[in-house]
Amino acid sequence: MKIFTAKQIYAADQFTLAEQNMNSYELMERASIQLFNWLHHRLKGAQVKIKLFCGIGNNGGDGLALARHLQEHGYNIEVIVVNYSKKRSPDFLANLERLKDRKIWPYFMNPDTGLPSIDSEEIVIDALFGIGLNRSPDKWVGQIIEHLNNSGAFVVSVDVPSGLFLDRAVENLKSVVKANYVLSFQFPKLVFFLPETGVFSNQWEILNIGLSQKYIEQTHASFELIGKNEVLSYYIPREKFSHKGTYGHSLILGGSYGKIGAVSLASRACITTGSGLVSAYVPQCGYIPLQSSLPEVMVLTDEGEKEILNISVKIEPDVIGMGIGMGTTEKTQKAFTEFLDSLKAPLVIDADGLNIISLNKSLLKKLPPKTILTPHPGELKRLLGAWADDFDKLEKAKQFSKTYDCILVLKDAHTIVIYDDQGYINTTGNPGMATAGSGDVLTGMITSLMAQRYEPVKAAIFGVYLHGRAADIAIEKLGYQALTATAIINGIGPAFTDLFNVPPMDAENTAKKE
Repeated sequence: MKIFTAKQIYAADQFTLAEQNMNSYELMERASIQLFNWLHHRLKGAQVKIKLFCGIGNNGGDGLALARHLQEHGYNIEVIVVNYSKKRSPDFLANLERLKDRKIWPYFMNPDTGLPSIDSEEIVIDALFGIGLNRSPDKWVGQIIEHLNNSGAFVVSVDVPSGLFLDRAVENLKSVVKANYVLSFQFPKLVFFLPETGVFSNQWEILNIGLSQKYIEQTHASFELIGKNEVLSYYIPREKFSHKGTYGHSLILGGSYGKIGAVSLASRACITTGSGLVSAYVPQCGYIPLQSSLPEVMVLTDEGEKEILNISVKIEPDVIGMGIGMGTTEKTQKAFTEFLDSLKAPLVIDADGLNIISLNKSLLKKLPPKTILTPHPGELKRLLGAWADDFDKLEKAKQFSKTYDCILVLKDAHTIVIYDDQGYINTTGNPGMATAGSGDVLTGMITSLMAQRYEPVKAAIFGVYLHGRAADIAIEKLGYQALTATAIINGIGPAFTDLFNVPPMDAENTAKKE
């Protein structure tokens, strides 16, 4: 699913109006009906008090139109217009007149107006500002927003939490609505998925308002949201007449004294994800632990007893995943550098491999094209340097990717895969994944997919999706706190199976069609 900028969304509106021979008021009415249907389906006429806080632009117009539909269906409403400007949009004014025709008289708030009472049992509709906000709200409006946030009421934001910008960081955290639910028109917004701005959107849902499919299909978006439908097209099925060599030979390289577990997890994840052959390359202290615990994995050892000293690989793997548990001693750094000089196979680099590169940035020029780097935020900062905010981080990541022709997997609550100027935002995963070894598992999974001939960018995207989905399946029985890296590996098989599971309702509809 594409994630468009505010400018592109406005263009989609205009394209739709021309294509469907309609005016902006009619499009606003379509949006308000979708808002009403969502609320009505859940409230079913319940007489909970609904307070609609409306601005004087088009977002406020959506709120006024929603208020009309709620009133017509017998809901207990109160409309509050926050009069923050003398300039009002035509569609806001048109909906205001239609409210007055129905004897609904909004309460107008001005800078000298006291704050309205809000009960914690009420529902608040936030329709103050939409996607066009380009400056922080005035101080008195910020106080209203802070009042909403402190009320304890259930807050539903229209399109985007008021106070958020779509293309830059928040200037005043107290002047942004903290929404329990966001009803976003047609497209998700990038701010829903970034750590600094995502905290204002507890949950979100897309309301289809019928914008032009032609515009959506022909317009490029710099970011895409990745779910089951997107990755299903990546899946390469297994053929009947195939063998283990068909699905590639992966090498997992890393480990040091006390950190052999990282290689064990990555190797097990690698073979569980489908690599035909998996070899592990470790210092000598890792031989017995790996050989005895992973019978499916072949083990090669370095000359070093407790750390990697001189990488000498006698096999020719299809892909190498390296860096996990490796350590960053001077001798290991030297071995890593010399290995890159003679490298031919594609690479996935994580953990200490990234840290070694951060200590010697010239190594970046030695990486094969489309090497996949999988940093967590701390490792990313060591690679890129400090950033001002999440938007700056994404721009720096894109530039880094272009400069070194590499793929960045920015691990976070919503992991983002960056290649060149394109970003792919993952939808799977949960807080339980904040556990030791989770990143090692991801390294093994991506390495495995590359060995199976998935293109590097698709291997990264698909691997991230499956990793998160495996964890989502695991927590259904374990909960967040008990989730372990091993449990994530155990969820890989079910995550693959889940790609082809049809929800019960869809299965029923399919049966009816047949």
